[in-house]
Amino acid sequence: MPTPSLAALPVRRLTFRDLTACADLSENRGWPREEHKWGLLLSAGQGYGIDDPDGGLVGACVVTEYGPPGRPDLAAIGMVLVAERHARQGVGRGLMRHVLSLAGATPLTLHATPYGLPLYEELGFKQTGRAEMVVGRFTPGGAERTEGTRPATAEDLTAILRLDAEVFGSDRTHVLARLPAFADQVRVAERDGRIVGYAALWPNMLTHVVGPLVAPDTATAKALVASLAELTDRPLRTDIDVRHEELLTWLKANGLASVAFNAVMTYGIGALPGDASRRFAPLTVAAG
Repeated sequence: MPTPSLAALPVRRLTFRDLTACADLSENRGWPREEHKWGLLLSAGQGYGIDDPDGGLVGACVVTEYGPPGRPDLAAIGMVLVAERHARQGVGRGLMRHVLSLAGATPLTLHATPYGLPLYEELGFKQTGRAEMVVGRFTPGGAERTEGTRPATAEDLTAILRLDAEVFGSDRTHVLARLPAFADQVRVAERDGRIVGYAALWPNMLTHVVGPLVAPDTATAKALVASLAELTDRPLRTDIDVRHEELLTWLKANGLASVAFNAVMTYGIGALPGDASRRFAPLTVAAG
């Protein structure tokens, strides 16, 4: 029986049972397996994939919707991957067209690598910003301020959700409610008894990722990062909006180095909602 063409293979919804196949696909493309991150994305978002007749996945992606259930006002696309032996055969384009058709009028956002940028531009996405990925062992250069920060408690969740909706511009309750189980530590920053910032530290292979990182100013963002760095002996990784130049300079002066830039892109909306001045780093570039 002849092998069906890739264009004829159907796109299906992925479930948590596809976690290993998704991790295998990441590894096939030279990415870390990232089972922990895939687990969050497949539980909080909707995964889409194409089965390889020979086993595994031809390609996959994840869409995480935000806003009222059933009436999302924003969706983030991430983990768009195609198996090496099926690359450059239109699989990624087909997956993206499928996602676009399902999204309808819902605005979309994604972080694009330089490799994927031409495809997304062809599909109508516009670059509206950039994020710089920095990685390294955090080495405090002096008396890093951490006062005003503390571990988050269950009682803080309502305040965190309220703050995040204001800064992000959309309700992310179904994702952030999973954050305490997903992250190794969540910390908040307080002023006059009110939560004004928060950040999480979550494990990803050999690193700890700092994200989300929400703060009213750079000094508070530094305090949150420094307080999280004290809790790990792994290298840190975070993806900082390049408009926050002071924070990036400070991170590089304290042991982290630039490894990549991603384009922040939108579809169906001119710019991301919310308050970019307080949005320092996403939970993950795959989900915003």
